[in-house]
Amino acid sequence: MTFIKACSISDIPDGGVVGIEVEGTPVALVRKDSEVFALYDVCSHAEVRLSEGDVYDDTLECWLHGSCFDVRSGKPTGPPAVRPVPVYRVKLEGDDVLVSLDGADHVENGES
Repeated sequence: MTFIKACSISDIPDGGVVGIEVEGTPVALVRKDSEVFALYDVCSHAEVRLSEGDVYDDTLECWLHGSCFDVRSGKPTGPPAVRPVPVYRVKLEGDDVLVSLDGADHVENGES
């Protein structure tokens, strides 16, 4: 599995989200305290950037129609979205946030 440096953890506000590109793939990085989660940065319902939305507890809300996605699994937790978004593995090394696009999946076991 190849991990690519995405940003520094300080670039992501605690309890917030930032949108970045990793090798041409749009990725939304969500920070909750010392944990960082990575999701595909396009809503499965309306093709808009999720990183322009808001983080509430363990969900990322799309700004356009209010669809909510679990930051750990990518599964929709509120309509109108019914399809999950891919999630990516994240590794922290010091202050660096590393993301792996290999085997993007809908993580079922809570790993990040």
